[in-house]
Amino acid sequence: MAVREMSSGSEGPLRVLDAELLHVTLCFLGDCPTEKINAIATRLAACAGPTGEISLGAPLWLPARHPRALAVELHDDQGQLAILQGSISTALGSDELRSTQRRDPHRSQKRRHHFRPHVTVARMRSGTGPRERVLPPTPPLSFKPSELILYRSWLSPQGASYEALASYPLDG
Repeated sequence: MAVREMSSGSEGPLRVLDAELLHVTLCFLGDCPTEKINAIATRLAACAGPTGEISLGAPLWLPARHPRALAVELHDDQGQLAILQGSISTALGSDELRSTQRRDPHRSQKRRHHFRPHVTVARMRSGTGPRERVLPPTPPLSFKPSELILYRSWLSPQGASYEALASYPLDG
């Protein structure tokens, strides 16, 4: 099973993600035809580069107004994670790779979300929300990412599962 149920009192249950599901999303492609996976993997390989050390930041509810997830923000003092994310978004952002993705014609380029590096650690059931918004601080931990992975996600009522399609080292 991909998640564990954890009761959080009257706030409703949180589904805590198993450790093997924790990841940083650098670019979400949405619905993408399977015949384009090789082209995506090829472009992704050209983006792999060093990221440096990443440290844990504050815990946060996402999205801020109507939270559905508990996450921990990430800090990259050298800015290499943001550079990696930008190169991936540029390389994979072409319409030919995402031709079947559902798009909102009213959404302008200005409204695109900026990159906010984080790791989602738990999700909430629909219609529930945290009664208490204040969260305790995270421990002072850091890590160095070792690989860039192209995942396919499979959604189910029990939560998402992920299939690694390609992997590239991030040493440097």
